Amino acid sequence: MIELIKSADRGYADHGWLKSFHSFSFADYYDPKRMGFGPLRVINEDRIAPGTGFGTHGHRDMEIISYVLEGELAHKDSMGNGHAGGAHAGVIRPGDVQRMSAGTGVMHSEFNNSKTGATHFLQIWIMPDQRGVAPGYEQRHFPTEDKRGRLRLVASPDGAEGSVSIQSSARLYAGLFDGAESAELSLAPGRVAYVHLVRGKLTVNGQALQGGDALQLAELGQIEISGGEDAEVLVFDLPR
Repeated sequence: MIELIKSADRGYADHGWLKSFHSFSFADYYDPKRMGFGPLRVINEDRIAPGTGFGTHGHRDMEIISYVLEGELAHKDSMGNGHAGGAHAGVIRPGDVQRMSAGTGVMHSEFNNSKTGATHFLQIWIMPDQRGVAPGYEQRHFPTEDKRGRLRLVASPDGAEGSVSIQSSARLYAGLFDGAESAELSLAPGRVAYVHLVRGKLTVNGQALQGGDALQLAELGQIEISGGEDAEVLVFDLPR
């Protein structure tokens, strides 16, 4: 089974300082048919205006991944990250993947400190396998060459291959494809996949995609990627 979700079919919110496309129901956007896919609950494509951001707010029992495309995102949280003397500076840039396990509860803020440029990033929420874990934070940089012409594992339950570790059996891959570059990903029995084309053009299992489009794939053993034109893609390997 392959289901195409066009970019134009996503929810959209314009708050002035924040412009956001919602792949799944979120805040004031509600579609009972788009409540998530497996444990994948949120993909928001956000653009934050210069000098603005999300004030301090709370989360719990959710794995939150931030993937910056343009600009910078300054993060502060109740675990000390982003504060003087904290374990992490909390600023993420293109190529970085940030993971925050909200667990039993965490407060945080996200801000675009630039005076001129917007911050363009993806906010991803994945439901954890177990509720009530201790909050945690991690960020890693994945250079362009690591993702060029291949699917690079960037998040996994065991931190494999230098990926960030999440409290979920989901796996997230990122790839950059252009021209003749291609890749394949095998899915274990009982697994499903969600492919989100961040930008550019790409063909996935024979289906042509443009930036913002997505595919839900079930009962397929393999994902085949080709025909990229300046494409950046995220592939989620998920339990049902």
